[in-house]
Amino acid sequence: MLSLGQGTLVTHSYLFEIYLFVFGAAAVACFGSIGRAMEISNDDTRRGIVALLVTSGLWAAFHVGYLAAPTPSLQYGFYIAGLVVGLSTVGPWLYFCSAYTGRTLHRNPTYQRAAVGTYLSIVAVKLTNPLHGLYFSVRSVETPFPHLLIEHGALHWAVMGLAYALAVVGIFMLFELFVQVDYDTRPFAVLVGLTALPVVLDIVGFVSSTFLDVSYSSIGVAIFAVGVLFIYIEQFETIQLAGQYDDPVIVVDDEGEIRDYNQAALALFPELGDAIDEELSSVAPKVAVGLTTDEPLECTLSGETHYYSVSANQFSTGKAKLGQLILLKDVTEQERYRLELEDQNARLEQFTGMVSHDLRNPLNIAQGNIDLARETGEDEPLDTVKTALDRMEELIEDLLSLARQGKPIDETDRVSLADVVRSCWEMVDVADAELVVDGDSELDADRDRLQQLFENLFRNAVEHGGEDVTISVGPLDAGGFYVEDNGPGIPDDKHHEIFESGYTTSRQGTGFGLSIVSEIVDAHGWSITVTNGETGGARFEIDTRDGSPDVAGSENEPDEGTEASADVDRI
Repeated sequence: MLSLGQGTLVTHSYLFEIYLFVFGAAAVACFGSIGRAMEISNDDTRRGIVALLVTSGLWAAFHVGYLAAPTPSLQYGFYIAGLVVGLSTVGPWLYFCSAYTGRTLHRNPTYQRAAVGTYLSIVAVKLTNPLHGLYFSVRSVETPFPHLLIEHGALHWAVMGLAYALAVVGIFMLFELFVQVDYDTRPFAVLVGLTALPVVLDIVGFVSSTFLDVSYSSIGVAIFAVGVLFIYIEQFETIQLAGQYDDPVIVVDDEGEIRDYNQAALALFPELGDAIDEELSSVAPKVAVGLTTDEPLECTLSGETHYYSVSANQFSTGKAKLGQLILLKDVTEQERYRLELEDQNARLEQFTGMVSHDLRNPLNIAQGNIDLARETGEDEPLDTVKTALDRMEELIEDLLSLARQGKPIDETDRVSLADVVRSCWEMVDVADAELVVDGDSELDADRDRLQQLFENLFRNAVEHGGEDVTISVGPLDAGGFYVEDNGPGIPDDKHHEIFESGYTTSRQGTGFGLSIVSEIVDAHGWSITVTNGETGGARFEIDTRDGSPDVAGSENEPDEGTEASADVDRI
């Protein structure tokens, strides 16, 4: 059937022995690594790598049979077996890559049926090649040693192109995972380069007589399978563990030294970037402390405060303990809700105390004067009762306002500072006081609460600075605005006390006006400080940079369409 002419394929030439050794070594390496591959804990990953080792080993072994078989028929048979098994390595490779990177493509029935159908179709073409001759042809040659030469057709190269394209898909899956966990991809690139080297030999063998025109891909697959396996034992398992989580993950060994992490962890702790082999306690001490407490870990991410619960899971491969996988689960929403409840409870307790304390005195006065009016039959004590009741009504209104203003703000509007200030001035009994609007800017704020803030500051200025006080309002260069009066000012040692609920130096005041101002500022995410102005009066500065609101203008320059800052508006 097939004739090699005179001579034999089995030769002891130096080149022949090299071919046998290389393909034989590839087969032995694959089969010899199966035992170690069985130690992999993840079932799907283990199945994929073991199947890849088996098929790659068989592929290389069939090449040895093809070269060393004593008859042309056996050589042909071994070559066909190699074609069938070689193509099958694509399936385990993609199965392994999908399982290792945490995907479920290898379990998808549609993909499975498509893969099996494509494989069987190509195998059918290969097995029926003697009938159509489209895949390859054979002839006997004497160089570089006597052997059965396989001359591949266009259909073979098309199938090879498909196989390598699918192999690249798997490489991309692994590369994407390595990038995700910020793993050094250089060793992986070297491994891919070694795997691609046989492709070069395939091409050289096709265009030149220097190398045999056979497929060298089994050597490349064997290199990659064995390389991945041994790297897996040392590093791949930690990479897989870190990469399968969206939450921040840090992998440490049994001595507490950092072995790996994912991109989410790097974003949270940039210092991890150069911290491989460093102790976790020195690189990210907050995480190390978080492992010893039930309190959530507070971190800043993209300028916002986030909270994470810290947990650690031991992991091992076979009998070897590799270390711990530290998972930081985002519990920001739960923690914010808990803190909000705590704040509400604290407010309720404060509110209850203020109600019982501040309302009791006018209530006692009213009750005592009612009893006195009954005993004497005179109406004069009732005037005192009315005054006490008016006082109680004022206290109740301020207490309710205080309770409302501290609630978080859900939505804000873009408002003009000057417009809000003028609107508030018209709503306050300011007697003969004067308002100076020194420039304009725009703020993102809850307009109603911002109006309440200005009204309370205006009343406070009139109450303590006199009916003819001058009040100035304008934007701050750094972002925010100020409210300043030319009254007597506030002593330095009282700057913090004035924002406490119930604090007042006026017999007519309720002590809640500036507390409400402080609550409104906090609800916006702003900050407020009090100083003494150039004239010695009180100056309140509200910094809007800490929250989402911000002042549009700078150096008292308004946005287009607003009043020029050089113009001072006096009311």
